[in-house]
Amino acid sequence: MNALESFFILMGGLWAGTINTVVGSGTLVTFPILIALGITPVMAVVSNAMGLIAGGVSGAWGYRSELRGMRHNLVRLLPASLLGGITGAYLLLHLPEQVFLVVAPVLIVVALMLVIFQPRLQAAIKARRQNTPNARSHELVMVFLVFLTGVYGGYFVAAQGVLLVAILGIFMSGTLQNANAVKNVLALGVNCVAAVSYLLFAPDKIIWAVVGLIAISSLAGGFLGAKIGRRLPPLVLRGVIVTLGLVALYFMVMKLVNA
Repeated sequence: MNALESFFILMGGLWAGTINTVVGSGTLVTFPILIALGITPVMAVVSNAMGLIAGGVSGAWGYRSELRGMRHNLVRLLPASLLGGITGAYLLLHLPEQVFLVVAPVLIVVALMLVIFQPRLQAAIKARRQNTPNARSHELVMVFLVFLTGVYGGYFVAAQGVLLVAILGIFMSGTLQNANAVKNVLALGVNCVAAVSYLLFAPDKIIWAVVGLIAISSLAGGFLGAKIGRRLPPLVLRGVIVTLGLVALYFMVMKLVNA
């Protein structure tokens, strides 16, 4: 890995750590970079997920004030996220890589659609809260959806934060900022259990140089996202994410065609 490649990974990690804290979808920044550098898709997912743990820690810490009063929700939802993350990591490591080559483009498209339509999702969430401000029903549905999001996150990582914010905003009591804070903790949990699975069962899939570069830069990005990331224009963030996601989609399709 030369200096220029390292620079691109560092910048991608910084941006991913920032937007993961603010909205999610940071993997749609780092994953295309790793694929463009010639790293195999599964190795890219594994190394990226492990590196982004550092950014998850700094992001969760930066949102610690919004976590006050959310202990009950974390007790209910964190086990579901962890179980989902383990399941997703198992699927990633045991399904043939050809399956990932077919599924990953679909997941990228789904993630991009979630990013593009995020404002509409947030508007729908706000409208529902105005109509039912004290609703506490559908807890089992929320737990199940969080579990499924954990499976998705353990398998592919990208845009699990967007999914979680949508789910928590609809079903969980509290503000959207509270939902975002809980999202950061749940996504961090998924990445952690997935990382343990990779260490135990697929150490040969880990590129430690990539993990280190993303960890260092995403750690700074997490703090940045918690402090000033919310001031960045959402349209700019979504535009960059969608552009890089399309780059990833192109490279994944090319790998599938040439496989």
